[in-house]
Order: sequence, then C-alpha cells, then structure tokens
Amino acid sequence: MINSNCSVVALAVPVVQEYERAVIFRLGRLLSGGAKGPGIFFILPCIDAYARVDLRTRTYDIPPQEVLTKDSVTVSVDAVVYYRVSNATVSIANVENAHHSTRLLAQTTLRNIMGQRPLHEILSERESISQHMKALLDDATDSWGINVERVEIKDVRLPVQLQRAMAAEAEAAREARAKVIAAEGEQKASRALREASEVIGDSPAALQLRYLQTLNTISAEKNSTIVFPLPIDMITYFMKAKEACKNAKT
Repeated sequence: MINSNCSVVALAVPVVQEYERAVIFRLGRLLSGGAKGPGIFFILPCIDAYARVDLRTRTYDIPPQEVLTKDSVTVSVDAVVYYRVSNATVSIANVENAHHSTRLLAQTTLRNIMGQRPLHEILSERESISQHMKALLDDATDSWGINVERVEIKDVRLPVQLQRAMAAEAEAAREARAKVIAAEGEQKASRALREASEVIGDSPAALQLRYLQTLNTISAEKNSTIVFPLPIDMITYFMKAKEACKNAKT
C-alpha cells in the first residue's frame, strides 16, 4: 500500500480594469512590487487582501464658501477641482480616505486664499488665483498619491447692496468719461473754427463761397424756407453811401 500526500493550494484570480490598480496586503503587510494590474493577478484566500483604486480623473464641485475678503467684504465663492490618483499604493497606505481628505483640503484652501486678497483682485484675477490654488493643493496632496490637474473658480457672488453700489459707481465713472470726451471734442472744434476764421479772414471771397455752399446744402434738403445771409460788405457799402449823401447836403 502506497501512501501519498497531496498538497492543494487554492488561488483566487481577480480581474482589474485598464483604469484600475490593485494594492495587495499579505498578512497585513504591503506586498512588494507595487500595485497590480490591469488584467488578472493571483491572491491567496484568507491570507491576502486587496483594495481596488480607480485612476480616472475625478471632479469635485466645491460648495459655495462664505469668505471675508482682505478689505472686509463678504462674498460667496465656489470652484471646481479636477484630480486623480497618481500612486495607488501611496493613496491606500498613507491616508485613510484620499478622496475625502482632498475635498476637505480644497474647501479650506479656497477659503484661505480668498481671505488673503481684496475684492478687486478676486474679481479680476481669477486665473492667477486658480493657478495658485492648484499649486498649493498639488503640493499638499503629493504625499497622498493624489495629483491635482486643474482648479477653476466658478462664480463670485456679491451682496445685493454691494452690487448696487458698484453699479452706481460704474455709471458715475461712465458719465465722467463722457463729459471729458465731449469737452475734448468742443476744444478741438473751437480750434478748427479758429483756423477756419483765419483762412476766411485772409480771403474775403472764401466767405462768399461758403455762403453758396451753405445754400446748396439747404436746397438739397427740399426745405420750403431758405434763410439767405446778407453779406456784411453790402450793408457797409449802403451805410457809407448814406453818410456820403449827408455830408454832401451839409
């Protein structure tokens, strides 16, 4: 009689997708070789445990945050953060919940950055604020295996009273600019008229031509009444003739 001892090893064969990685722990210790996948891999039941990590980019819509700006104005700011897991092993071993931690950090970072800037910078420099926030988040989450790809400031909501005050200020500024432009136009027009009067004064015939040109313009508009300006020279001639007759009688 022949006795034979046969050892049977049971293996589990999980499958991870192309966008996933599996971090394996054997008897509580992280298995060397890094994360497994994509495809199939082998684990020992009751000995190995593994966690799936999704490597796709995630979007987090930061809820509106009430912020007091540097110049003591209360605004409501919201943003959106795009991030993904860059190191599956680190995201499992170094932090309990990498996604939840990243989202909480995004909220506090947004409030801190907005509280350090005055209102006019928040309204006009959104791009630079987004880049600064992305750099801070990316640096802080690097030890969690998270890569922050993009941060965008979505909206900055102002109090209604402040909106009305800013609208009134903008309207007053537009009216002031309009008055300045009108004054500059009057100044240029007066200079042009002065130059024209000097030219006409040098040549009396130019004044007569200007009369004729004005009459031609009026007649082209089909007006029923035409006011013809009487030349000053003609009136002067009659006045001189009258004085001459008086002198002759005396």
